[in-house]
Amino acid sequence: MPEFIYQCLAGDRPELLTDPDAWSEEDERASDEHYQRLAQATEDGIVILAGRSLDGVGPSVVVLEADSEEDARRFMEADPFLTEGLFWRKSSSVQGCSGSRPPPSPAIARP
Repeated sequence: MPEFIYQCLAGDRPELLTDPDAWSEEDERASDEHYQRLAQATEDGIVILAGRSLDGVGPSVVVLEADSEEDARRFMEADPFLTEGLFWRKSSSVQGCSGSRPPPSPAIARP
């Protein structure tokens, strides 16, 4: 199954990355929903890896399996961190990130 990655990047409130006091009750609720959703998706075998950078600068990362890029995008866009506008996202298709075998590379012609 194809694997995808998305990152939760600092949005309009970068202080959320470094200042625990910057989080409102609504932000905390979205964070709890985000965590519960990813925990369930991990248990269901959808999410391969999810975690945040501990340096207060780097992004949070979610690696997941999905049947298509569209399915991966739907999963990502339903993330409470994104739906509540706490963070922005960046997404990519990835190949072989969890030990799956990438397709063979075409032969390289040599002169």
